[in-house]
Amino acid sequence: MRPRWLLIPVLLSLAGIAAGMAWVDWSKGGAGSGLYSREWQPDPVQGYWDPERFYQPAKTVEGVYPAAECIACHEALTPGIVADWRDSRHSKPANRAPVACPDCHGADHQKLRMPTPQVCGECHGVQKEAFNSEKHYGFPSHVLAMERATDSKHFVDKPKGETTACVQCHSVATKCDSCHTRHRFDAAEARRPEACTTCHSGPPHPDDETYYASAHGKRYLADAQKTDWSKPLKKGNYLTPTCAYCHMRNGQHVVADKSIWQFGLRQVNPNNAENKVKRERWVEVCMDCHDEEFSRRQLTDMDRERALAWQGLNRTERLLRELRSEKVLYPAAGQRPPYPTDWMDRMFPKERIGFFEGQASSFYNVSPIERDYFEMWYFANLGSYKAAAHGAPQLVQQGHAALAQAEKSIAAEAAQLRDKARTPRPDPKALWLGGEYTTHNKEHN
Repeated sequence: MRPRWLLIPVLLSLAGIAAGMAWVDWSKGGAGSGLYSREWQPDPVQGYWDPERFYQPAKTVEGVYPAAECIACHEALTPGIVADWRDSRHSKPANRAPVACPDCHGADHQKLRMPTPQVCGECHGVQKEAFNSEKHYGFPSHVLAMERATDSKHFVDKPKGETTACVQCHSVATKCDSCHTRHRFDAAEARRPEACTTCHSGPPHPDDETYYASAHGKRYLADAQKTDWSKPLKKGNYLTPTCAYCHMRNGQHVVADKSIWQFGLRQVNPNNAENKVKRERWVEVCMDCHDEEFSRRQLTDMDRERALAWQGLNRTERLLRELRSEKVLYPAAGQRPPYPTDWMDRMFPKERIGFFEGQASSFYNVSPIERDYFEMWYFANLGSYKAAAHGAPQLVQQGHAALAQAEKSIAAEAAQLRDKARTPRPDPKALWLGGEYTTHNKEHN
């Protein structure tokens, strides 16, 4: 009899997995996309950010047109687009007919398409497969960027103006013109750092600031005008390391294959089996210009910087978890708006701290000390990591000074919270659960 009883938890587990997969499949079947596709409606502009799913061609023009007629019409309507196409390799490729409008958009004006990686992959198959291979590395990666946005709970609740701003960059997953601007699609343009820093900028990803502050970035600023950007990303073609040269070595369309520290927001073992392989890939890249000892030392220095940063982050996170267990965070989770679309948060409100919980602090009301820790972890920490990764020692020092100041400030806040918890405090629900912004969202989103 005992073996039969042992089958029960196995069968229940299998049933639970099947039910979970069915729920995910159902939840992605709505008008939107992602895990909350049934909770939001796409605006028309979403057709340009995620064209395969949402683009709807204009119905004002009928007919099936050859390339010559497309060009003749658009030279009057959108001459800049035609001029860019004429300057591109598509208009004058070697050993074949031009790649023209119908090849990418289709010939039937009632069934036009916006090109996606799948469309581009019809000719650029190697690049498409390399790009798709980023899925094997998980987040962060370009190919999963749109999924990362639309699977987030805040994507459902936030005003469209805010989420549209997010997907302008996250649409790198769903169209190739984030890097190769249409209709020129010039590889030389995509090889320059500006193609990357269009999105990789600002406190959440300060790659631009840290790169330009580094020796590499300074060399780029000095040498950019005399560099031949038409050359492939191969050793000997470039004297100045750039984003694409280092992260897309030899033109490989995958940037996640060398990511050791996972964007700097997670504490990892830099010497596990996977990361040892990635370290060798980085050493190989660096040795295009530096010797092996120097290259390995740079990675070791970055590991030391990460270890030092996480010592302070871990101390501060433990402090916040202690405050949560002591129930002294104010306003408490039940005194502020619940996380949208999260029934667990409505029934069992909980303060959110750390990597898996704390990213909510970027989008929703949290207590001041939780937000301060979020900014310490997400902004000061990320700035110091990116500076270490890009070789900007002055910004590493600034980042660690900011981390130390944040830790000191948060410790002082914690002492005040504990002191004030001894006396009755007013209920903040009326202030936190209402207000113009909250009411507007409830009625219009």
